[in-house]
Amino acid sequence: MRDLKLSRAFTLMESGPVVLVTTNDGGSDNIMTISWTMVVAFTPLFAITTGAWNHSFAALRRTKECVIAVPAVDLLDKVVGIGTCSGADTDKFAKFRLTAVPGKVVKAPLIKECVANIECRVVDIVRKHNIVVLEGLAAYVAQARKEKRTIHAVGDGTFIVDGRKFDRRKMMAARIPSGV
Repeated sequence: MRDLKLSRAFTLMESGPVVLVTTNDGGSDNIMTISWTMVVAFTPLFAITTGAWNHSFAALRRTKECVIAVPAVDLLDKVVGIGTCSGADTDKFAKFRLTAVPGKVVKAPLIKECVANIECRVVDIVRKHNIVVLEGLAAYVAQARKEKRTIHAVGDGTFIVDGRKFDRRKMMAARIPSGV
């Protein structure tokens, strides 16, 4: 093994898939790219990392709602583009030709082109670490979508794509809580 700068250790453990988070500030929709995400236990609780530096954060904090949209690898260039411009001066739905679909529970829109969408409400903001805890209220999966491989950021401008899926449900059945 060779030494790795401790400041780069996060590239070894990047978490869940890169997601697009939509908000609506009461006047317009916006999208932000979030690469630091996580599931909180076997519940519909999720966490993302963002803060005041992100234009969408003000709407997220004020409205206490959003949609987590899970893009597939065929949207990678759009995902990166969304993350490198600001909703303060860009209509990201128009610029990246994405379709906003009204949510059933929240005012933030779903993204039609994504593999999945989860309508959420903010249940906590941990300011010390810029963590926003979200409760899922409704979830949707695009069954007919052919490309379903998700994108994972390494953290240095490179990405990994999900590959094969291995089924070990029978092997783990005794360890997974019922109802999951």
